[in-house]
Amino acid sequence: MNALVANAVYVNGRRRIEPDNLDSTFEAMRETAGMGWIGLYRPDRAEIQAVAGEFGLHELAVEDAANGHQRAKLERYGETLFVVLRPARYLDREEKVEFGELHVFVGADFVVTIRHAESPDLGTVRERMEASPDLLSMGPQAVLYAILDEVVDEYLPVVNGLENDIDEIENELFGGDPDVSRRIYELHREVIEFQRATQPLQAIIESLQRGSTAFRGEGELARRLRDVLDHVLRIVERVNTFRTLLQSLLTVHSTLVAQRQNEEMTRLTETSLAQNEEVKRISSWAAILFAPTLVASIYGMNFDVMPELHWVLGYPFALLLMIAMGVGLYWAFRRRKWL
Repeated sequence: MNALVANAVYVNGRRRIEPDNLDSTFEAMRETAGMGWIGLYRPDRAEIQAVAGEFGLHELAVEDAANGHQRAKLERYGETLFVVLRPARYLDREEKVEFGELHVFVGADFVVTIRHAESPDLGTVRERMEASPDLLSMGPQAVLYAILDEVVDEYLPVVNGLENDIDEIENELFGGDPDVSRRIYELHREVIEFQRATQPLQAIIESLQRGSTAFRGEGELARRLRDVLDHVLRIVERVNTFRTLLQSLLTVHSTLVAQRQNEEMTRLTETSLAQNEEVKRISSWAAILFAPTLVASIYGMNFDVMPELHWVLGYPFALLLMIAMGVGLYWAFRRRKWL
């Protein structure tokens, strides 16, 4: 797969040459004194080194671009800017946020973009800039502005998607959905990742405003970059709100889970108490019935020497004894509220 996906040399804001390879691009830039705009998609180390050698890119920035997995940042190496951006897009079908990584080298007469994901759509950026040659004629700084603007614009659908997901979670939370906890944690993780992508943009743009003449004052690029910064601040504020809201939802979910557990424990306790009452009743009646059985068992033994056998009142006495013991036990159990 060819990593060179876009390649052109611009003079006075208009596409002059569209070389087939990097060597032709470098030669065309020298011949026309134009601006080279090179777009690479998942290049290997050798392709990055070829660009770095021609434009004198700093080895530390080249190493970051080759390795990837960088945080969003802005670094200056002499007259060259190295910008790392974390674009994102919302996948409606999966209801997930997909994060990418974009490296941008900006020099006096060149822009090199190294894209590691489908987002952002830099083809749209190039078409928009080519349709505004006055803006493109302002050079590489104008291209950097347009890339920042595109990345921030692509954040808006992500914000809307996350907001919709949070609304759905609120409905599921109080609807008793058993999978809602997993979804809250997954969304919370995505919001944190999105926060890491968006928050550094404020510092990046403010650094550009301080350090680049093109972005200071009341010039066209300065006004446009301030507009991008306004969008960034609004997005960051909403994302911070999302994170706070999700933390609150986690708290509410924990409370609801604890409440359901308490209700279940109460129900089990009540069931256990009811069962204990039944056991008490059964045990009480068993004891009451056991008393006359005991007396009858003793009287039923075949003993020769037993006074009650030759006593006229022996039989009535045995019956009264059985009744008295039963009544006594019944009264004792009733007093203890077992019956």
